[in-house]
Amino acid sequence: MYLCTMKLSIIVPVYRVADTLRRCIDSIVSQSFFDWELILVDDGSPDKCGIICDEYAEKDRRIRVIHKANGGLSDARNAGLKVAEGEFVTFVDSDDYIRQDTYEHVMKMASEEEDVEIIEYPIMVHAGHASEQELRFDNTIYPDSHTYWLDGQAYAHSYACNKVFRRYLFFGTEFPKGYKFEDVWTLPQILKREPVVMTIAKGMYYYCWNNEGITVKASGDDLKQLLDAQMEAAKTLNISWQNEDVALYYMHVLNIQLDVCKRCMTAPILPSRRLSTDVARTTHERIKIFILNTLGLNVLCKLKQWL
Repeated sequence: MYLCTMKLSIIVPVYRVADTLRRCIDSIVSQSFFDWELILVDDGSPDKCGIICDEYAEKDRRIRVIHKANGGLSDARNAGLKVAEGEFVTFVDSDDYIRQDTYEHVMKMASEEEDVEIIEYPIMVHAGHASEQELRFDNTIYPDSHTYWLDGQAYAHSYACNKVFRRYLFFGTEFPKGYKFEDVWTLPQILKREPVVMTIAKGMYYYCWNNEGITVKASGDDLKQLLDAQMEAAKTLNISWQNEDVALYYMHVLNIQLDVCKRCMTAPILPSRRLSTDVARTTHERIKIFILNTLGLNVLCKLKQWL
């Protein structure tokens, strides 16, 4: 029989974030929900982060610190998973923070809906920047992973940080080391197990703007990794690009594909198909769809490269 001593394990990779680390940890320590353990993974940070982590661990016995050689975000998360003891696990990036009542709402829902294995809660993307956008959710339990990925548009918010998972979902699954956009690679691997997924309307994760972050400084090769991750996700979840219920997802990946074609000067790997203009959100996207439908994806990519 498996026994756990903590309700929620919170894993925080730490690297060169001395200016924001205290804000992050304080937002966890001040949670109205208190049955947690915090695992701070000092990923060989060359600044004072290791000292700050140790200071907090000395003050609160629920906090543990792992000091390790630098291995990147995925490696740090995996190191935290290896020592986590909670029934549930979640991840917080050390330059972000969470609202005080967040885990209370999440864990209350987890106790009321015992079959639920993943709970996703609202997130403020690019918090603190002019481009910040709040992603809100209804209280919804999805019937299967396919519906969650497509109808719930999880492909556009596959972040690990605003989700709480039953920890056993990571048994045999790790974040891929050496990859960018590691969450897009990892979530489909978990979803293929067909866990029960729920979104809730309460709580808030503040995903802060970072001038040095991957979403700001993504290179062509980085975007190719994102494209590869989305293609692998479709394969993992048995999604056919030609189905009508995939149109919105196809448009999302098409935009990534066009950026990769332009930056890397490569041919598309996304299969070509026709789209209804109903999926377009902007005039620019309607033009893309017109060219796609009349001339095909190869021509659309070449035009993108020339413009």
